[in-house]
Amino acid sequence: MEQAGIIAGINGPVVAAKGCDDFRMSETVYVGKSRLIGEVIKITKEEATIQVFEDTSGLKPKDVVVKTGKLLSVTLGPGIVSNIFDGIERPLKAIKEESGIFIEKGVHVSNLDTEKLWDTQILLKEGQEVKGGDFAANVPETSSITHKVMIPPFVSGKVTEVKPDGQYTINDTIAVVENDSKVRFEIKLAQEWPIKTPRPVKKRNTVSAPLITGQRIMDALFPVAKGGMAALPGGFGTGKTMNQHQIAKWSNADIIVYIGCGERGNEMTQVLEEFGDLKDPRTGKALMERTTLIANTSNMPVAAREASIYTGVTIAEYYRDMGYHVAIMADSTSRWAEALRELSGRLEEMPAEEGFPAYLASRLATFYERAGYMENLNGTEGSVTIIGAVSPQGGDFSEPVTQNTKRLVRCFWTLDRNLSYARHFPAINWLTSYSEYLDDLEGWYNKNVGVEFLKYRTEILKLLQEESDLMEIVKLIGSDVLPDSQKVVLELAKVVRLGFAQQNAYHTFDTYVPLEKQKRMMEVILALYEKAKKLVSMGIPMSVLKKEDIFNRIINIKYDIGNDEMPKFDALLTEIDGFYNKVYRENS
Repeated sequence: MEQAGIIAGINGPVVAAKGCDDFRMSETVYVGKSRLIGEVIKITKEEATIQVFEDTSGLKPKDVVVKTGKLLSVTLGPGIVSNIFDGIERPLKAIKEESGIFIEKGVHVSNLDTEKLWDTQILLKEGQEVKGGDFAANVPETSSITHKVMIPPFVSGKVTEVKPDGQYTINDTIAVVENDSKVRFEIKLAQEWPIKTPRPVKKRNTVSAPLITGQRIMDALFPVAKGGMAALPGGFGTGKTMNQHQIAKWSNADIIVYIGCGERGNEMTQVLEEFGDLKDPRTGKALMERTTLIANTSNMPVAAREASIYTGVTIAEYYRDMGYHVAIMADSTSRWAEALRELSGRLEEMPAEEGFPAYLASRLATFYERAGYMENLNGTEGSVTIIGAVSPQGGDFSEPVTQNTKRLVRCFWTLDRNLSYARHFPAINWLTSYSEYLDDLEGWYNKNVGVEFLKYRTEILKLLQEESDLMEIVKLIGSDVLPDSQKVVLELAKVVRLGFAQQNAYHTFDTYVPLEKQKRMMEVILALYEKAKKLVSMGIPMSVLKKEDIFNRIINIKYDIGNDEMPKFDALLTEIDGFYNKVYRENS
């Protein structure tokens, strides 16, 4: 390393440095005597502008700036899964051992453990021709995840040396590849990758399978595809974090990357503690064995907050390249956008709407567009699904972050404050939420769940929409004046809201519901609707129908019928027929 310049000015996390003629954009530098980590974000003839990822208090003009010659990168290798990092992939456990419970500025620790020995099965053979992405070794990273060490994307040639199976650190050379120009590449368990450069793939595939979450309103009404993008906007207390917890715990993704971006420290602490205690329902082991957490709280430097989502998506792409399906929970992109706004203000850039920089939309796009269902360089298929929470100030969905996110994503789960105040969770509003993935997923649903599934979904949403239209009248003149044909709509919509859309995350059966049970629940609700409509059309008052207990019985099926007790739904359909026959006999 060499001295590249001196500090000419300091403005919070933004530092101007002179004498930096050979700096590169996005290069990592060390600033000041404490060697604070920074990134070059602007270069002119006179000076370079650097954003510093640590507290800059104590820096002064003429302190040295040292260039590294490397772009801002993360280390990718065994030890990522089950670890907890800050926004620039520094492991928080190692920092705690180094400096205590508070992160001291200038603390330098390896991104991954460089001393731990990993059991390694070498897959390469001497003389073998390899290219970027090919698998070089298998390492059991956790009991749930096998880490597939890959040839770096831009390396190709013939294997000239291979080490035997055994235990190696992430910096040990396990093989040597030589290209046609006789350039040697040492293959190690770990590799580095710049966080703002998407990892290359062979092909982007059309999404065709859903990310199954076990949450009825998401899976049945507004599904997101594996490799898709979804937004979860909502004001304070509407359940953004809880919904992301549920998706992280129950979704059929292989690996979870949770990014706590600018959230409150006590909330982030709760997340870290809860994830440490959660059991993986797929394996019965700790959920952390297939989870990576990136914690960047609201009191941490804003520049690191801005970098954290790129760190998270780069890690996700790395595991996607191994053939895994990865889900990213970004909580929340609003706090990330606020970091952009603060840095933009310190750079004296022209502000756009609500003070956000003019490039807000393009920066959001560079993040969300790294999602996708890909064919990797090694021929495997993997996906990155991005679910971003948005925290609009005052719950105002017309603000720039929500609106620009809405333009990018194809699944929008609107969290409603009135529903959350009524203790209706998930508080996803079925009238303002939408999913554009239905056409892509129709074939999968028809093949794996049955053609009735999407048909039932349409009928359920139609019922809820009819209820909304009728409630406008009810607010004006009350429900008593409505004809019975409309009262039956209100009653069955209530069954849908309480028995289907509302879900209890703490109930043994209701916390996760498989698609088959979701389908049967919709089938039973719609069967009751058809029978009730038929009775009302015969002149039987809705007040007579409501005397029967069948409506409450259907609402409670989410608690009364287990996830593996599908035959009980046939008995319920018979019970509905009995209800119809009984009311018909007594009132005909």
